[in-house]
Amino acid sequence: MTSNVKAKNHFLRTFIYTSLALIAFAANSVLCRKALGENKIDASGFTIIRLLSGIIMLMILLGLSKTKKNNKTKGSWYSGVMLFLYAVTFSFAYITLDTGTGALIAFGSVQITIILYSIFSGHKLHWMEGLGTMIAFSGFVYLILPGVNSPPLKGFILMTIAGIAWGIYTLNGLGSKNPLKDTAYNFVRTLPFLILLFLFTMKDISYSLEGVLLAVISGAVTSGIGYTIWYIALRDLTNVQSAVVQLLVPALAAFGGVIFVSEVISLRLILASLLILGGILIVTLGKNYLKISKIRK
Repeated sequence: MTSNVKAKNHFLRTFIYTSLALIAFAANSVLCRKALGENKIDASGFTIIRLLSGIIMLMILLGLSKTKKNNKTKGSWYSGVMLFLYAVTFSFAYITLDTGTGALIAFGSVQITIILYSIFSGHKLHWMEGLGTMIAFSGFVYLILPGVNSPPLKGFILMTIAGIAWGIYTLNGLGSKNPLKDTAYNFVRTLPFLILLFLFTMKDISYSLEGVLLAVISGAVTSGIGYTIWYIALRDLTNVQSAVVQLLVPALAAFGGVIFVSEVISLRLILASLLILGGILIVTLGKNYLKISKIRK
């Protein structure tokens, strides 16, 4: 009985942490779109305030944590660059993209980046993985085909870059021995780029109290705390599980856009979502199926 209770509590804890993290990811899209789509703040200002708020929050969490001070892990400049690239392109992309469309492009790009990394690392595609990859790419092609509901090309390209950067950032942190400390120092390493961004865009910076508040919430809560919660959840999730659950983010973001930003979910977005997320799901489940088949043999 005791072991069953512990197992149930363990599952419940993992479920709660995972759910909160996914909600935080989707909330980032909603907050960014609400701030930029309604011109409450400019993209540069949102990026700067978001990352600065994240730095402050993560440093507070790091100070309160029981991390060993002799632990030498402190992230990397490579990850810091990718984090900044993700944040700045993410913000500028949401000037023109709807919440759900932006999240779909971003998280679709993340998953495809990880898949392509696996291929170029020497992994040979099984037919299921090849089929899933082709379906996912066809979804992207369909999403940007000329039409009334197709997203602006500039926004699509910027959000794709954001997704690729986040995918690389994720891959670079897979072997992290201390995720919180690495994440905190990766955020700190964005400071030089934030200063440059400020110097180049200071003449165009515009903001309102609500815009600043949205950026602070995005940086301190849904990014700083959200990423920390996600790393806690990852302790009890397999790679396959973590990949599959993230496919829920575009759907959560789309519904968040409808509720909080009064957006409309188009038929094109629904069909593109089915193609992109379905293709990625086939690849992910295909890998898991192959592993199980090898074990049985």
